[in-house]
Amino acid sequence: MIATRTLPGTELSVSSLCLGTMTFGEQNTEAEAHAQLNRAMECGINFIDTAEMYPVPAKASSQGLTELYVGSWLKQQARDKIILASKVAGPNRGMEWIRGGPQLNRAQIIAACDASLQRLNTDYIDLYQLHWPARHVPMFGQTYYEPSQEYSNTPTIFEQLSALNELVQQGKVRYIGVSNETPWGVSAFIKLAEQHNLPRICTIQNVYNLINRNYDHGLSETCHREHVSLLAYSPLAFGLLSGKYLDNPAADGRMNRFANFGQRYLKPQVTPAVAAFCELAKRHNISPTQMALAWLQSRWYIASTIIGATNLQQLNENIASSSTTLSQDLLNEIEAIHRISPSPAQ
Repeated sequence: MIATRTLPGTELSVSSLCLGTMTFGEQNTEAEAHAQLNRAMECGINFIDTAEMYPVPAKASSQGLTELYVGSWLKQQARDKIILASKVAGPNRGMEWIRGGPQLNRAQIIAACDASLQRLNTDYIDLYQLHWPARHVPMFGQTYYEPSQEYSNTPTIFEQLSALNELVQQGKVRYIGVSNETPWGVSAFIKLAEQHNLPRICTIQNVYNLINRNYDHGLSETCHREHVSLLAYSPLAFGLLSGKYLDNPAADGRMNRFANFGQRYLKPQVTPAVAAFCELAKRHNISPTQMALAWLQSRWYIASTIIGATNLQQLNENIASSSTTLSQDLLNEIEAIHRISPSPAQ
């Protein structure tokens, strides 16, 4: 049985596995999307995560399809049984087809939420997240913060929180979160919320997996002390940690299907680390996929792990990880590999 955890400061009891949906509308048809959603619900997953910019890779011709597919499924469900999360796109990643280039100012946040609600066929979103910061931060494979790369005319965090507060007051959003954030960002959101009686963020959705443990440095303490839970995305590192690309470098998947996709996982030390983890899993008679996912679920600060799949076979294997417990010996060996090759995809 999949465990549930209550997000801090909320009434949201979410399953420890969350179904990510960014393949819906690109690699998955509407029927396939509905089949995944139904299977997830059957297995005890009540937490669904989507975003206005999905599917990925982002294109003008497909933007919004993911929320439309989730919405057509949602109107056949008991809404109060589902915890629905979505995200508003941030700036400076292209996507001019979204409001002429998405920004995180008041007008755009409100417009984005209204459009998502319409596509999702619902009156409210349980958890509404800022997909990435409005300011410059190293993310999506970048490593270092560079002050010279700061953006101009960046909406303030106070403006962002005030807009989200309007949505909460109107009943369109229940709780809020951030994504791809830093320790400074989390602290700034909390400080301003407390100073101005605005909603507190309750979650941070950041990349976290065996080959990218950047969250361990700074964010884990910040989020623990500020009562913010991690929603871990990319738990299998775009499928690398399943081992499928080791067995067949031409295997079908996002790393091969889409050019220049997943740059963070093309760094020199990634493949040796992935090979070491996959070999370790095989020595312990467990699939690399289930080891990677079970390890995440053993981490004390993760509220939910966001899994994604392109077929039901993959989804079933991902879900099976919820009943997998790793021995202390195996956990120790995972840490030994990490010490040799710490976060090569960071």
